[in-house]
Amino acid sequence: MAKETKAQRVERIKKEKNGLDVIKDIYLYAVSGEEVDPEDIDRLKWYGLYTQNRNLQDEDDPTLYFMLRVKLEGGLLNLERLKIVQEISEKYARGTADFTTRQDIQFHYIRVVDLPEVFRLLDTVGLSTIFAAGDVPRNVVSCPVNGIDKDEIADVQDVVQDLNDLFKGNRNFSNLPRKYKVGVNGCSKNCMNHEIQDLSFNAIHTENGKLQFAVSVGGGLASNKRIATHIGYVTPSQVLPLTKTITTIYRDFGIRENRKKARLGHLVDLWGIEKFIEEVHKNINFKLKSPKELEYTNSKQRDHFGIHESKVEGKSFIGCSLNSGHIGVKGLENLVRLFEKYNTTSLKVTVTQNIIILDAPSNKANELSNDLEDVNILAFPSNFRAKTQACTGLDFCKFAISETKAVSKNLVEHLEVKFPDFKERVSISVNGCPNSCAHPHIVDLGLMGTKVKKDGKPVVGYELLVGGFLEGTQSKFNQKTGIKFPAEDVNESIEAIISEYLQSEYNNIHDFLLTKTN
Repeated sequence: MAKETKAQRVERIKKEKNGLDVIKDIYLYAVSGEEVDPEDIDRLKWYGLYTQNRNLQDEDDPTLYFMLRVKLEGGLLNLERLKIVQEISEKYARGTADFTTRQDIQFHYIRVVDLPEVFRLLDTVGLSTIFAAGDVPRNVVSCPVNGIDKDEIADVQDVVQDLNDLFKGNRNFSNLPRKYKVGVNGCSKNCMNHEIQDLSFNAIHTENGKLQFAVSVGGGLASNKRIATHIGYVTPSQVLPLTKTITTIYRDFGIRENRKKARLGHLVDLWGIEKFIEEVHKNINFKLKSPKELEYTNSKQRDHFGIHESKVEGKSFIGCSLNSGHIGVKGLENLVRLFEKYNTTSLKVTVTQNIIILDAPSNKANELSNDLEDVNILAFPSNFRAKTQACTGLDFCKFAISETKAVSKNLVEHLEVKFPDFKERVSISVNGCPNSCAHPHIVDLGLMGTKVKKDGKPVVGYELLVGGFLEGTQSKFNQKTGIKFPAEDVNESIEAIISEYLQSEYNNIHDFLLTKTN
């Protein structure tokens, strides 16, 4: 009998037991101490759980530890929630905590025995891990300053909430071919990066002032490296039924035979966009208005750093860089302390692993910004720090070849010292493996974890990709350079490239980096 393929195994596991139904097993494992069934380990993703690498685990420690991802709908953490995630980090996650590119927060060293209490704590503040991972709709991403940004196109918070409500724990969508990512944008900068979402809605105002949404489908990275295709426009009331229809089409026709071909973009490519739209129209009682491409801000400028006056009188929002999403228990403690000191109530996470404090008193915003800087949460980050991202990396991820978080932190600090007056925004991504969790294909400098040769021996290192960015139909994915270097040579290697650029005749780093491609 032929051995099951990976895709066959996953599809069988999902068919035999819905991922949502593993919750009762979680509680049973927690109470009984029984070893978790390997097939349930796959299903645990439906509740945000991944087994983690043993890289930092003591050799004599047999415990099965997990990474736990918590969905932050709308990216929101208010003070009450901050205190709960701080408690979870301190008591159950060895002080770990990181923000993600889907506006979530995740912890490490989580034990099954502790999950009932962790889930209880999350529930007290309305947080959940349901559909934080697995072959399901993930957290719906959006601009973190919805409703308070004076320059926004539209406040789309209600749309985001409606979509999250549609998806959360919905058995109709609990067995998709693979993960499924949706975004809604009302921001003038398009900071949720619609180009790489499976399905996205961008708010616009028509000539008569009515609100519409530009619909795009099939975006993605890694095995589905594809810029989303704009397919037309819908009214606000049509967003929900269209989402149901497209998600259902993906569920029913997505390519389940091959995990690497199972994203929505692969189905769009297989069918062609005309057939895809035709199938959509068969299942809705309205017609998409004809597509017309929009102009978008370059992804390097899609941010809200600094202090900005809010729509709310007397309040300001403060966009802050964390350097690759790491916050940890100490960072959470600092935020709680400063929130209480300045009578501030909430923050939102960005899709670039940073945060925005939403309601700082305007008359104390500068003072709060200074206090944040003292704890390395920067409202005015350097041009290297602002757009640097990193995935989980070798310490905790079973797929990683190379470390990431510490590498990105050290690289940024090194470049800040070497080039303190560098004037141009540089986007950087440090990825531990050939997947694209930290989005290395859409930045100036993408470091992809790999094995390299040093003194004739294979060592952990990185391959350099360059020249990626998002800007609607003008978007470009990174190109390979053939340049590889060991982990210990990262700082000097990137420094040399920046130095060469500064001595060149090029007037922007993007064009210069393209000279490095194969």
